[in-house]
Amino acid sequence: MSTLAYSLEHEPATGRERDRRAVRVWLYAVALVVFALVLVGGATRLTESGLSITEWKPIHGVIPPLSTAEWQEEFELYKKIPQYEQINRGMSLDGFKTIYWWEWSHRLLARGVGFVFALPLVVFWLSGRLEPFLKPRLVGLLGLGGLQGAIGWWMVASGLAERTEVSQYRLATHLTIACIIFAATLWVARGLVPRPAAGRAPGLSRRLALGIVALTLVQIYLGGLVAGLRAGLIYNTWPLMDGALVPSGLLSIEPVWRNFFESHLTVQFVHRCGAYLLLTVTFVHALLLWRAAPRTREAGGAMILAIAVLAQAGIGVATLLMVVPIDLALMHQAGGLIVLATAVIHARSLYGGYPAAVVERAASGGSGKAWQRSRAP
Repeated sequence: MSTLAYSLEHEPATGRERDRRAVRVWLYAVALVVFALVLVGGATRLTESGLSITEWKPIHGVIPPLSTAEWQEEFELYKKIPQYEQINRGMSLDGFKTIYWWEWSHRLLARGVGFVFALPLVVFWLSGRLEPFLKPRLVGLLGLGGLQGAIGWWMVASGLAERTEVSQYRLATHLTIACIIFAATLWVARGLVPRPAAGRAPGLSRRLALGIVALTLVQIYLGGLVAGLRAGLIYNTWPLMDGALVPSGLLSIEPVWRNFFESHLTVQFVHRCGAYLLLTVTFVHALLLWRAAPRTREAGGAMILAIAVLAQAGIGVATLLMVVPIDLALMHQAGGLIVLATAVIHARSLYGGYPAAVVERAASGGSGKAWQRSRAP
């Protein structure tokens, strides 16, 4: 093989893999920051700190109060909302600072995610290190991040006028969008790992794996409703709920659909049922894949996923029985993200990595690159 042919066939491939590895590491870092952001958001909610900052200042809000006068100004703004009037009347300035720092940290991390994502994206893009099929995926993630910032303020605004807490609808939406961003980031990153082409796992297993990802996101949404309603503070028994496996009064609110979003009893019951369903599906999936492809990495991944869901269910039961202590509640939220990450990585492995890109040069000797595009999830 001539030196020119070797250069054309091997050097671009080496450069491509190096670029993919750099993009993959960057996306894993983004996912890690999103993970931290969701946990800090959970702590902010559990400490009832989310309404301590009553204005949306995307730029100026990076700087916290720096003097006693500025702290007092922020405190006076907080005193005007119902949460202070009805729950925290008489709170000291030091007490206000505690809840303020939680919310400020949450917003700072949210801005940090944008910085960690957007700046490297520009660098990778301008340096030509992104394959064309990656660009719309990454721009979509950036757009979701911007939307999430607006949803965050939309959520906070729901608790500033007539309520003492944010709307459970908006809280669950905010949490779920964050988890979708987390999952999508991992999906794209995992697709850049060199692996055999798709097709090793049966089609049913691949569909079940995607279904588990979807069920996990639904379960996280239901958990957001439980958190928003503080429904975990009641019916603290298991496996019975209000003295029965299927408690009475599940559909007592009219119209019926409101029970699934506004009834403490129904929302917690549906969340429990979602856990049972997710646990059943993950173990069925693991057994099917183990029978179809025993002692393979994919079968092992399915079993790890099932064990992760079982552990998360155990943490959920403990959190409920102990009436939602903050440490267990945060562990349960972290467990949900770990289950989601495990489900995404497992499902992505069943579909194989993104197709290898091919660098072509024109027969006339041109040096322009043309990336071969293939349909890829």
